Amino acid sequence: MTLRHQIIALAIVPLVISILAITAFITWQSANLAKNSIDTFEQNMLKTKEAEILNLTNLALSAIQTIYDKAGADDEAAKQQVAAILTSLDYGKDGYFFVYDYDGNNIVHPRQSFRHGQNWLDLTDPDGDKVIAELIATAKAGGGLHQYKWQKPSTGQIADKLSFVVSLDKWHWVVGTGVYLDDVFAQSAAANKVMRANIKRTFVIVALIAVPSVLVVFTTCMLLTFHERRMADSRLKELTQRVIDTQEEERTRLARELHDGISQTLLGVRYAMDLAGRKVRTNVDEAALTIDRGVDALNGAIKEIRLLSHDLRPRVLDDLGLTAALEALCHHFAERTGIETKIDASGFAGTLKAEASTALYRVAQEAFNNVERHSGASKLSVKLWSDGGRARMTISDNGTGFDGAGGSGLGLRNMQERMAHFRGLLLINSSEAGTTLTAMMPRSANLPAGKQAEAA
Repeated sequence: MTLRHQIIALAIVPLVISILAITAFITWQSANLAKNSIDTFEQNMLKTKEAEILNLTNLALSAIQTIYDKAGADDEAAKQQVAAILTSLDYGKDGYFFVYDYDGNNIVHPRQSFRHGQNWLDLTDPDGDKVIAELIATAKAGGGLHQYKWQKPSTGQIADKLSFVVSLDKWHWVVGTGVYLDDVFAQSAAANKVMRANIKRTFVIVALIAVPSVLVVFTTCMLLTFHERRMADSRLKELTQRVIDTQEEERTRLARELHDGISQTLLGVRYAMDLAGRKVRTNVDEAALTIDRGVDALNGAIKEIRLLSHDLRPRVLDDLGLTAALEALCHHFAERTGIETKIDASGFAGTLKAEASTALYRVAQEAFNNVERHSGASKLSVKLWSDGGRARMTISDNGTGFDGAGGSGLGLRNMQERMAHFRGLLLINSSEAGTTLTAMMPRSANLPAGKQAEAA
């Protein structure tokens, strides 16, 4: 996998995972909310069922109340009359009243006649609940609700049932009725199924919208990044080529200077020495004059070598520091070009690192070259000072200036890169009245405090 593919993978995978995680969390929250709503709905349905069977029981008791109140404890005729009334009070396919005595014998069961007259005290449901015994105990305790499993008459299947029972103490009877809860649970299950389907659909929709949208945005950003990278690579290649071309030009200049200047001068010195030797041997009076000419030519060669050496790396910068090097640069520049050059370095603290001093010197050197070649200026001023511990340098001329396009050459770019290396700034203000270049170094370009004291 290439570096580009690794970058894309490292950027996309966590992003997609984050989106899916957020979507899953939202989905989970939605599921919990929906489940709570369904549970609340189920509880409300159960309460409705409870109220329903309580009302039915009260109606049944109202129907037999008169007979029961007038009858005695052993009034069999009244008991049969009440049993007949309760048998007839059925409602719907699965709604009926049942009666057991305290011993567990069935007295009334309209839907399951086989239970009549039988004792069911030990009957248990599939969950192990002793149904009849629990119903009797609930009735004896004052009446109430009890949930258990019982066969549903309309389907013949075992289903959950909620019953309400009361006691007729005088006869030792338990009277009750109930409702089956499978329809409530079926509605809850259906609601749960619909809820899960909706949540799943919502998750898919969110994922289908969010993931492609984010990927589109990310892809656009990546394309812009790669475009900028290609442009930067192109500029870097162009800059590298220009640096190479400049190096070749500098080498060509040095070779030409050495061949046309120093080499020719030294060759002339050799001829002068040869001539002087011949004249000395023949006792010619002009020997001394010839030697003097050779010495002058040799001095010129030495001067040219020193100028070339100074251009490449001035020793004064290493020996005496930036201020002395700039003063020497200004002096030689004024001497060579005839441009009036002034320098003011009175406010400079001299606390820069050697590399930072070199960078400022090269900036000044490049600026002087631009002034000489392009500006047509007659005056040049340099100011070097420290502001709050930060080195500052301005170079101003009264030349013709240049526009934005003219300021994009290799020289200016080299100056900007030298300053950028130290996180410094290079500001250029150019107009028809002249150009002002300002170089600003940060505090980080200064020597450490201990070394500043040593340098001082």
